[in-house]
Amino acid sequence: MSAAPTIVQGPGEALALPGPPPLSLYIHIPWCVRKCPYCDFNSHELRGELPEMRYVQALIADLESLLPLVWGRRVDSVFFGGGTPSLLSAQALGDILAAVRARLRLDAYAEITLEANPGTVEAVKFEAFRALGVNRLSLGIQSFNAAHLRALGRIHDDREARAAVEIALRHFENVNLDLMYALPAQGLAEALADLGVAVSSGAHHVSAYHLTLEPNTLFHRHPPSLPDDDLSADMQEAIEGELARAGFEHYETSAFARPGHRCRHNLNYWQFGDYAGIGAGAHGKLSVATPTARGHRWEVCRQMRIKHPREYQTAALAGAPLQQETVVAAAELGFEFAMNALRLIEGFETRLFTERTGLPLQVIAPQLEQAQARGWLVRDHLRVRPTRQGARFLNDLLELFLP
Repeated sequence: MSAAPTIVQGPGEALALPGPPPLSLYIHIPWCVRKCPYCDFNSHELRGELPEMRYVQALIADLESLLPLVWGRRVDSVFFGGGTPSLLSAQALGDILAAVRARLRLDAYAEITLEANPGTVEAVKFEAFRALGVNRLSLGIQSFNAAHLRALGRIHDDREARAAVEIALRHFENVNLDLMYALPAQGLAEALADLGVAVSSGAHHVSAYHLTLEPNTLFHRHPPSLPDDDLSADMQEAIEGELARAGFEHYETSAFARPGHRCRHNLNYWQFGDYAGIGAGAHGKLSVATPTARGHRWEVCRQMRIKHPREYQTAALAGAPLQQETVVAAAELGFEFAMNALRLIEGFETRLFTERTGLPLQVIAPQLEQAQARGWLVRDHLRVRPTRQGARFLNDLLELFLP
C-alpha cells in the first residue's frame, strides 16, 4: 500500500490524509412490476420478460470499466437497490456476486443488502438469496393496512406483507422494514398500528419515511388528500417515541435500528464515504488522488450511469456506461458533506470533515456558528451534532451550507 497522499491547501500549507474513505458498491436493478405513483427513482415497469442475462453482462462490463478507479481498495458493503432487485433469479444474483468477488477486494464480513418487495413471487426466493451471501434484506412494506396499500398503488396486500416478513426473518439475521406515514386518509392510530406490526414482528431495523409528493410522479401531477402538517408532525413524534420505547436507536433522520443492526452501507453514505455505482442510472462518489506540485490532493468525483435500461446495456457492453462525470468544486464540498452528515442524529466527529473533504473545518466555521446561534447545532472541538430542533428543520439547516 502506498503512503497516504497529502492535500495542498495553499502556499506552504499541506495536510496529510490517512487515505481514501471506506468504499461501498451500489448495484441498481431498474425494473418493477408496476411503477408506484409516489416513486421518483429510476424504475421502469417491466414489459415482457426480464432481460436478465444481457443486464448481468452489462453490469459486469460496467464493473470492469470502473476498476481503474477502485483497484486494490477494500469494499465493505454491497447494496442491490431499485427498482425491485428481488425480481432477479437466484442464478442472476449469484453471477453478479461472483463477478464482484472475482474483481474487487470484498471484505469477508461485508454487509450485502438486497431490496425486496413482499410479493409472493419474490418471497419464495429469500432462502436462495441468503445462500448466495446476501445477509441483509430490506422489505418495501410501506403499510400493513390493505386500504393504504391500495392508495399507494402497491401490488402486494396486507397478508402478503405479513407473510413476507415472517419468511424473511426465518432466513435473515438482519431485516429492515420500510414504512411510510402521512399517507392519504391516514390517521395517527393507523400509523401507529402499522408501526406496532413492524416492531412486534421482530424486525431488526425500521426505516420510517414521511410520504412526500416528488416532482415527475403521478402523485405530484394528481395530488391525493394528505394529513396536514400538524398531524404529520404528531405522527413523526409518536413513531420516534414508540420505537425508542421498543429499544430501537434513532441514528439517522428516518432510520431506526436495534443495537448492532445499523445499516453499514447507508452509514457510509451519510459519513461521506466513497461508493461505486453500477447499473442503469446508478450514482457514484469516488475520491481520486490527483498529483500536485507538492504531493497529491483528493478530488471528489461524482458519476452517473445512463438512465434508460436498454440504452445503458448497449453502452455498458461497449465500455461506455457513463452519462455524466464531474469533479466536485472545493466550494461545494462543505454543503455536500453537511447534506449527508447532518442527517445523523449523533452528527459527526470534527476530524471526519477534514478526512473526507481534505479541507480544514474552518471553511464552514461561519455556517456552524450561524446554525448554533439559531439553536440548530451543538458542537465542541470533537463533535458537531444537530439539536432536536435542527433535525426537525433539517432543510433550513442545510441551506446555511449552500455555496
